[in-house]
Amino acid sequence: MLEERRRRLLSAMTDGALWPADSPWVREAMEALPRDRFAPDSVWVWTGERYEAVHRADTPGAWAAEVHPDPYGSTVTQVTDGMPTSSISCAAVVATMLDSLVLEPGHRVLELGTGSGWNAALLAERAGQGQVTSIEIDAGLAAHARRRIEAAGHRVRVITGDGDGDGHSDGELPEDAAFDRVISTYAVERVPWTWVQRTRPGGRIVTPWGHTGCVALTVAQDGASATGWVQAPARFMPSRRTERPFSSFERVRDGGSGVPAAFPRSVQALSHPDVLFALRVLLPDVQVDTRAAGADGRAAAWLSDGRSSWAVLQQAGTSVNARRGGERDLADEATRAWTVWEERGSPGMYDFGLHITPDTQHVFTGDDPPGPHSPHGPHGPCWKPLADAQVTADPAPPPARLRVPGFRGP
Repeated sequence: MLEERRRRLLSAMTDGALWPADSPWVREAMEALPRDRFAPDSVWVWTGERYEAVHRADTPGAWAAEVHPDPYGSTVTQVTDGMPTSSISCAAVVATMLDSLVLEPGHRVLELGTGSGWNAALLAERAGQGQVTSIEIDAGLAAHARRRIEAAGHRVRVITGDGDGDGHSDGELPEDAAFDRVISTYAVERVPWTWVQRTRPGGRIVTPWGHTGCVALTVAQDGASATGWVQAPARFMPSRRTERPFSSFERVRDGGSGVPAAFPRSVQALSHPDVLFALRVLLPDVQVDTRAAGADGRAAAWLSDGRSSWAVLQQAGTSVNARRGGERDLADEATRAWTVWEERGSPGMYDFGLHITPDTQHVFTGDDPPGPHSPHGPHGPCWKPLADAQVTADPAPPPARLRVPGFRGP
């Protein structure tokens, strides 16, 4: 059963053309290091109401199915207070991020968020023995990862510490350590400047950004900035430093309470990755969760600011029922942000770039990042959250920049 599940996942990656053509080593590494070697003996599955444990000893077939899902399925490996806090990421996104890292043998690699240890072992398969350092804030996860990585035949330095900060809380990582590549396995709203400081000039940083995509940044030769492009849609768990929203969306799932709200858009169109990414840029504190139309023919979306405001959108045919609660009208904010995105030429998520310095983080479109004091770059606008600035349409849309899945950028 386990071997069958392994083959099924690998075949699905092939059938979906999900193996990166420029990084054949990714496929070889995943074939040599299957996910089940790094999974704990109990994983977690969402029942529709709560997370329940699936134990390998009791139901090996169900456990194997959770550990080797389809290419876009993740495996929850830890639940804390009813919420998932660690997982083995979906194979398709792991492959894309490893491809985006442009990793070569002999590179020194820093990974933030060891988790199960699978990703660290994949990195070591390419970079070489002793070339990978991984930081994990959870001591239990770090110990598990050390055992599994060693059992897989690799030598990775796993440090218990906080990857968002100086990364050497237990004194194991030298302050002057510089890496060729840095990769994070959890999402950040702002890329920590310490990551840039840990990366040599010309080095590369790959990280999930926000809750909708991942970016690949190249550190400037003077080390004073890092710039890069969105690489793929991706949803990762946030940093442990991030305050988690109230019980996800469970308090507002049915939308039965609250007041009617206007939403003149299609809920199905809201689930498009380009729209979701634009809303993430313009409304960075609003999380959007969508569900495609099921057997009942209804599509749904839930919006939350993680504090008290929420909106529930339900569509049947061309009719949208919207209800909201809290101080903010999130349905109206989403509508306005959607309009701003259209006025700017509806750029796709692969048209967006990120430029960071010690004090600032700019999201931009076009071919060049904005200057430190300019609201617009030479070719495209700097995108600011609607709450930070009055955003108006540009005279002309930004120049098109083709982005396709697997694009690794300059």
